[in-house]
Amino acid sequence: MTKIAIRGYHLDAYQHVNNARYLEFLEEARWQYMDNISQEAYTRLNFSFIIVNININYKSSVTTGDTIRITTEVEKIGNSSMTFKQQIFLDGTEKLVCDASVTFVILSNKTGKPMKIEGELKSLLLKGK
Repeated sequence: MTKIAIRGYHLDAYQHVNNARYLEFLEEARWQYMDNISQEAYTRLNFSFIIVNININYKSSVTTGDTIRITTEVEKIGNSSMTFKQQIFLDGTEKLVCDASVTFVILSNKTGKPMKIEGELKSLLLKGK
């Protein structure tokens, strides 16, 4: 779970968080999820995450002074792709601000081609959280 305090620089001319900022918030939560994978594992397995699709639904606005809570969980694992289900809530409530489904491919940095998600790689990706 990731928490982010909404600051003035997050706002647009309408004095609420601009839709593009939500993508940044979701990205921060994904990075925090992946922080549990050691740098040694990234180096040894030599892979990258490449986003191929994002579907996002905006439900409610937030503004300066609000704090949001982002949940990130594995929704689906395919042969070489994985989908996260992410939800942003107004912290301290169950009010859903937005939800998203984010699909990415695991790419081999050596070959530039998709890698099969199996064995140790699969275990590492599920260990995120």
